[in-house]
Amino acid sequence: MFSKDAQKAPKIIGFLLVPEFSMMAFTSSIEPLRAANRLSGKTLYQWKILSQDGDNVYASNGVGVAADAALAEKPALDTLVVCAGLKAGTYSTPHLLSLLRDYARTGATMGSVCTGSHLLAHAGLLDGHRCTIHWEDVEGFAENFPHLDITATLFEIDRNRYTCSGGTAPLDMMIYGIAQDHGRDLAVNVAEQLLHNFVRVPHDTQRMPIKHRTGLNQPKLLAAIAHMEANIETPVSIHDIAASTQVSARQLERLFRVHLSKTPTRYYLEVRLHRAKLLLAQTTMPIIQVAVATGFTSASHFAKAYKELFGQSPSAEREASLSMLPSYANSNTA
Repeated sequence: MFSKDAQKAPKIIGFLLVPEFSMMAFTSSIEPLRAANRLSGKTLYQWKILSQDGDNVYASNGVGVAADAALAEKPALDTLVVCAGLKAGTYSTPHLLSLLRDYARTGATMGSVCTGSHLLAHAGLLDGHRCTIHWEDVEGFAENFPHLDITATLFEIDRNRYTCSGGTAPLDMMIYGIAQDHGRDLAVNVAEQLLHNFVRVPHDTQRMPIKHRTGLNQPKLLAAIAHMEANIETPVSIHDIAASTQVSARQLERLFRVHLSKTPTRYYLEVRLHRAKLLLAQTTMPIIQVAVATGFTSASHFAKAYKELFGQSPSAEREASLSMLPSYANSNTA
């Protein structure tokens, strides 16, 4: 998408919209390009909206976007960016994956925003490249593609592969690229035009610090929660967590009760169960493997705890997820 020596001719970027794509990620990708053209007084970038069949595509918020062309028409592009959202991996039809590989063979830069990385990965286009995806999908993505070098950063630029976590992160990636193409001054002006006053860099992490996510300010409690989140598959004892935060188990118990109205054991269990919920929705891992991946040695204990927290069994959760898939989703999509 970007290079140190920008082309004199406008760069043509295609945005492939996958059904249920993230509207936020899409508009965050395209608006910096529009602003760069306006502020420079030149057509530095052009873009084409593509869909698999050339028809309108509906975002996850229900808004439809008209496509300029079908992907199969293969319009000339410098870069193709896959914009996806909910259940992205289920749209990996053999035909679509073949079209993506065709574009890659032409030398086009291949990119993705939000969960579009699923499609690039299914097509084998992320092999040997660092990549990222929306934080909510990282666990499932890693389980489905264990050979990939997956990070939890805002965006990754690895040679001719560009992957971005989604949300407003494409703003940062595009502004970063505009700086590479046309200099820092234009990039700063674009950021100011979009009222984006704090431009993040590739290695910035996606998720808010635990302090902001939980609204907590107690340092020992925050450290304990971080220790829990870092040890999902092989849970550690509450005594070990207390020791790592330099408090006694009794003090830790008190901190959790005062600030979170639950015991550390209960909080840790819920952290693991929420991770299990993501894996059930995003992967085809057998339920027993999901249990093991989230620290449960007993399938019955996992099922009981899961139903107690979420009101349905893990198998019902998996069935509900599968019911949302397109008709071809259960076929071999590789």
